[in-house]
Amino acid sequence: MIDTPLSAIASPDELRAAEAKCQRCLLYRDATQVVPGEGPRHPRIMLVGEQPGHEEDLEGRPFVGPAGRMLDRALVEAGLDRSKMFVTNAVKHFKFTMRGKRRLHKKPNAYEIDQCRWWLQMELAMTKPSVILAMGTTAARGVLGRPVTISKVRGHMLAAGSSRVIVTIHPSYLLRIPDPDAKAREYRDFVADLRTCAQLTKHSA
Repeated sequence: MIDTPLSAIASPDELRAAEAKCQRCLLYRDATQVVPGEGPRHPRIMLVGEQPGHEEDLEGRPFVGPAGRMLDRALVEAGLDRSKMFVTNAVKHFKFTMRGKRRLHKKPNAYEIDQCRWWLQMELAMTKPSVILAMGTTAARGVLGRPVTISKVRGHMLAAGSSRVIVTIHPSYLLRIPDPDAKAREYRDFVADLRTCAQLTKHSA
């Protein structure tokens, strides 16, 4: 395995092409394609999720499935424009297990997260966001380089290089909450975290 140095990548297109050749872990073998981050070159906010899902794997774009639709709804409510953000995942290939003909999401392990952190660090170095929203424990580990517990760090300001980091839940968690009242509470808290990101960018403007 030969890694591409950041100095050899001059544009987002070149970064995506390098990611498409990645064999740093074995997830590339079963995934349809790599799912790179997308967004403006110099965003104020970067959104980081866990990994592509089934629909993302097929389309080659992040957050286009059910969790993406939940995220889009929350962004609108928070007054944020997704097109002005860089949206990516800590792991770039879809990890799944087969159940009949269905591909079911399987959480990336620590090795896979840490191997894919190479690409996340490249994205961060290229885009230099003011604020990073790490959605879920996988995203937090990818951004921070260490495991964290969401309940312990949520609401605290963390740092990754020159970027400020907010850790929150992954929007897919909202889809799995059966109780309507509990789901509504968690959704409000998620929107509040997004609004915190917006406020931080105003303060840094």
